[in-house]
Amino acid sequence: MSKLTHIDGDGAAHMVDISAKDDTVREAHAEGFIAMKPELLEAIRANSMKKGDVLATARIAGIMAAKKTSDLIPLCHPLALSKVSVEFEMTDSGIKTRAMARLTGKTGVEMEALTAVSTALLTIYDMSKAMQKDMTISGIRLLSKSGGKSGDWSNI
Repeated sequence: MSKLTHIDGDGAAHMVDISAKDDTVREAHAEGFIAMKPELLEAIRANSMKKGDVLATARIAGIMAAKKTSDLIPLCHPLALSKVSVEFEMTDSGIKTRAMARLTGKTGVEMEALTAVSTALLTIYDMSKAMQKDMTISGIRLLSKSGGKSGDWSNI
């Protein structure tokens, strides 16, 4: 079994030292889905929700969350992200959400992309719960990552 990177010799959690790593362009893509009734989906599409523009707010929330990932997830490094995007695709049964995070740096941006998707989906739920409380968030997953020592990976 390989040595755990976030555990020191005494078994205590610690932040990994990345200072010796090379800066490379790193990018990650993630997705998730929120299922909802057609009436709610149409209200979001028509921008007629009482709380305002659901998707615009969810996009901003996702981007902001990606920038704050190290404040939310223990042992994540604070990163100077160069790009974060959050996109939505309406389906017959809900909204697919995708996020991309990119930087040039010493560590990956997978957690930032996943945090962006998660927060965008939670924002959609929060802004829509008055119309439907039983929405379901599911399928949050990493789609791909590139850059760094471990190279490219894809689950698409």
